[in-house]
Amino acid sequence: MRVRVLGVLGLLSVLLVIGLAYSILSAGSRGLTQDLEINRVFSLNRFSEVAADAASTNEWAGLQTKMDTYSTLYGEGVLIRTQDRTLLSGGLDPHRADVKDALFNASLNLSLTKLAPLRPFGPSSMLVSRSFGSANQVMGEVVLEVDAGTAQAKLRTLWLVVVAAALILEVALLLGAARVTRWVLRPIHRLNSAVVELEATGSMRRLPQDGPPELRELSRSLTAMATAVLGSLEQQRQLIADTSHQLRNPVAALRLRVDLMQLQLKDSTDPETINAVTAELDRVEELLDGVLLLATAENRAFEGVARRAVGPAPASAQHRSSPYLAVQEELERAAASASRNGTRLTLETTRDADAYVACSPFELSQMVGELLENAIKYAGGGNVHITLRAHAETVEIEVSDDGPGMSADELTACTTRFWRSPDHRNIRGTGLGMTIVDRLAEANSGKLVLGTRKPHGLRASLVFPRSVGGPADA
Repeated sequence: MRVRVLGVLGLLSVLLVIGLAYSILSAGSRGLTQDLEINRVFSLNRFSEVAADAASTNEWAGLQTKMDTYSTLYGEGVLIRTQDRTLLSGGLDPHRADVKDALFNASLNLSLTKLAPLRPFGPSSMLVSRSFGSANQVMGEVVLEVDAGTAQAKLRTLWLVVVAAALILEVALLLGAARVTRWVLRPIHRLNSAVVELEATGSMRRLPQDGPPELRELSRSLTAMATAVLGSLEQQRQLIADTSHQLRNPVAALRLRVDLMQLQLKDSTDPETINAVTAELDRVEELLDGVLLLATAENRAFEGVARRAVGPAPASAQHRSSPYLAVQEELERAAASASRNGTRLTLETTRDADAYVACSPFELSQMVGELLENAIKYAGGGNVHITLRAHAETVEIEVSDDGPGMSADELTACTTRFWRSPDHRNIRGTGLGMTIVDRLAEANSGKLVLGTRKPHGLRASLVFPRSVGGPADA
């Protein structure tokens, strides 16, 4: 960013310096041209007066002497032509094309007294001309050769001084622009470093408040925002830990009392009551576990969204795990429950089975295990097929079954908390499994995609960004 800003400021400073130098050089050229023009036109008018006097008295010797003296002093040629004679000095050739044009214009009583603007390099010889005589009759013409070499040398000196001053000014402007850019961008670089630190470590040091007022206010706002976000996340984590501790203790005590009651009433004539209490207690424990898992998943999802909002995490800060190992481990864990209800588990992988994903290994196993448990539960006695596909940029884990499946409306609603299909109320569950998987996938930059399997069944796919690296990084 600094290079781009310096590039723009450098271009603007170059245009400014060029415009300023051009204005100064143009003014200098006009001034030197005007001085030379005034001086030579004065000499031209003087020669016209002397020539008119010589023509009226027929005394040409004095005029020739004045012409020779002028040419010797200034090194410029003079030509005076009358009806019967032509006077020359300074080696001015009357047969030159430009001299002929000047004489012709002067014979038509058209004076040529305007000099072209001086240039530091180029022709140094110019002509001025005019006629002399009465108002009704042209008696002759005067052509004066103007040597602009001295004025051009002054102009070249001016160019050298202006160009040197322009270079010094440009260097000074670039140094000033670099300092101003550094002063403006230093807080921005600090903000970027702080955001990367917040994303990588979950903490951020307090930013110094310097630079322009707007960036100082931005630093204060970012520091306050990061403090509030980190405080909120810490409160959520603490709430989850406190809830887990405070609820599990009474539930465990209640479980102990129910077990003691079962021992005391083992010969009771009404065992169904105790069994109902035990079943409800099991349901409370299962619901408590699900709620705590969901709270943890939603907290992780919130952290992931907050960090992705400020930019992608550096590669060194990303989790990496092997989906193939996670699927294998969860298949081994699920094999016992699958054999109990007669469900057959099959696994299919692509050739690139060692691909890695940017996901927490524990949470990946938790998501795969939840999908397998859900499929085994609702497709009892059927088939559960796990497919692992590695693509160029993503890795997909698909768990499909040939159970009853769900309708399109149910697929949309099944990631809602505590939602359960009306057709499956008789199957034990909390309605939190798919919600937990959805939130954990979101926390790890992935997504849960649900669909139907032909002719019937459910297809649940976890899609994660593929991560570079190998086993040493996992």
